[in-house]
Amino acid sequence: MAQKGVQLDRETFSCSICLDLLKDPVTTSCGHSYCMNCIKAHWDGEDEKKIYSCPQCRKTFTPRPVLLKNTMLADLVEELKKTEELQAAPADHCYAGAEDVACDVCTGRKLKAHKSCLVCLVSYCEKHLQPHYNSSAFEKHKLVEPSKKLKENICSCHDEVMKMFCRTDQQLICYLCSVDEHKGHNTVSAAAERTERQKELEGSQQNIQQRIQDREKDVKLLQQEVEAINRSANKAVKESKKIFTELIRLMEKRRFDVEQQVRSQQKTEVSRVKELQEKLEQEITELKRKDAEMKKISDTEDHIQFLHNYSSLSPLSESTSSIDIRPLRYIEDVTAAVSEVRDKLQDVLRDTWTNISLTGTEVDVLLSNPQSDPKTRADILKYSLEITLDPNTVHPELLLSEGNRKVTVMEEQQSYSHHPDRFTDYWQVLSKESLTGRCYWEVEWRGRGEVAVAYKNISRAGWSDKCEFGLNDKSWALGCNKNSYTFWYNNVQTLVPGPVSSRVGVYLDHSAGGLPGKLMELMAKHGFPLSPVLELDQKRCQ
Repeated sequence: MAQKGVQLDRETFSCSICLDLLKDPVTTSCGHSYCMNCIKAHWDGEDEKKIYSCPQCRKTFTPRPVLLKNTMLADLVEELKKTEELQAAPADHCYAGAEDVACDVCTGRKLKAHKSCLVCLVSYCEKHLQPHYNSSAFEKHKLVEPSKKLKENICSCHDEVMKMFCRTDQQLICYLCSVDEHKGHNTVSAAAERTERQKELEGSQQNIQQRIQDREKDVKLLQQEVEAINRSANKAVKESKKIFTELIRLMEKRRFDVEQQVRSQQKTEVSRVKELQEKLEQEITELKRKDAEMKKISDTEDHIQFLHNYSSLSPLSESTSSIDIRPLRYIEDVTAAVSEVRDKLQDVLRDTWTNISLTGTEVDVLLSNPQSDPKTRADILKYSLEITLDPNTVHPELLLSEGNRKVTVMEEQQSYSHHPDRFTDYWQVLSKESLTGRCYWEVEWRGRGEVAVAYKNISRAGWSDKCEFGLNDKSWALGCNKNSYTFWYNNVQTLVPGPVSSRVGVYLDHSAGGLPGKLMELMAKHGFPLSPVLELDQKRCQ
């Protein structure tokens, strides 16, 4: 009856033209109400006749009435709309949609299920669920959140609820299955199996949560690393810009000083030459006057007069001016000196730039996982690579052979061409390959020798410690002889215990910033465990 009453009200407040609720209601003088747009459209069709009528009672109006919005009626229509929305909302909210679990008991339009019963295998709305709350007959029934998968709990063979779990076949079964095809199997209740699996699930969850925490820490560390890199880079750029600005200012000052010195010398030399030039020009004028005077005497025909004039002729003075042509050595020396400074500066910048380029490498990110570190020789061999030796670095008394994979000490020098990368004094050679990431290689030796890892910018010329492997902070060396191994780094010696072998293996984890393994002797019959022995900077090694 309530819905019918609302329907009657709706008809009362509906426009007889559009048959919908009134929009901007207006009322004619005959008392009928319409939507403002509807009655205007109706009267627009009657403009030709100039007679306007009411669509309901047919009363006519001349001229066309001016209508104003009926505010009271508009408020009533709004209230009616709100009432309809409030009455419709609960019903729409309670009915089951396509994605909802519907009540299995409701007839007609079904309501949403409030709970599902694992015993009844039925889903109930709130109304039909009441017996489960009120009757003691349903005390042991298990109510869960509404589920569409209740039929999956029914055994397809016996149409019974599967309350047991066969651990032998790893599947849910009903009681009849346990005494039939699963007879003699290891069976437990579903609840007992759930308890065991729940423990496993909780353990897995704890492991996942721990891994999440570890990875979040790693992400935080990497973010801190990014921030540190950015700070360091910004500082380096700022400082280098300042230094280069100072260097440019110094060069400009030196250029100005040289220019002033050259101009001063130019002025002095030009002044000296001009002064000498003026003296010479005066001497030329005097000589020309003398020459004219002598010509005049020479042209005298009277012998007596000639002798008088000749005796009165003043003697020719000796020239006091000498031409001193100085070579432009000073200016040329300045040019040569500036060129020499330029060449030295280019060398310094080139060497410094080479060091900068060598020390700046790609950023390798290695998430630490102790379980992934190699434990056996077989694990290490996964990272093995072939090393070839660089002919441009080999000492002249070392002979490369077998495709540059073997080096032998010779008594006479080999005919290698000159190269700035060559070791000039120590019997040493570097590999062609730059070593990054994880890598492993083996070396066979006879007599005495060294196996080393070095930065590429290690010094090459001279007998200083800067050149020899192990005596500086740019190299690590394992000395091998018949009786023992000796490890050298930064001129510090450490004895390496263990049996001596003619084969040595080197495992490098460059990405982790160190040699996490030890330089170890590898016998054919067994391998040695790894242990950290030193740390490397993040630089490219060979």
